[in-house]
Amino acid sequence: MPIYITQGRYTRDAIKGMLVKPEDRAEAVSRLLSKVGGRLVGYYVTFGEYDFLLIADAPDNTQMAAALLAAGSGAGVTDLKTTVAMTSIEAKGAFAAASDLAPGFKSAGGV
Repeated sequence: MPIYITQGRYTRDAIKGMLVKPEDRAEAVSRLLSKVGGRLVGYYVTFGEYDFLLIADAPDNTQMAAALLAAGSGAGVTDLKTTVAMTSIEAKGAFAAASDLAPGFKSAGGV
């Protein structure tokens, strides 16, 4: 299954609510992902530009997008940024396939 890395921010209201009633958001995220056939690999609270980072796998982009859209619709998170990650073995395959394609590809401007 594809691996996804998502970063995001909690809204002010979400932070206020979690100050009153602290909760482990990994549990809720794990349940959401399982509903689309995915799995939470890791969930981290982070310092800096983003408040959290999660690593998940899901059957495909459509299912992961559905989970992210559902999470975003709740107004507790914002600025979700998701990256698809490849294993080093998958990347090796991509480089091998590109080596066959590259010689026949004409770059923009004829360069």
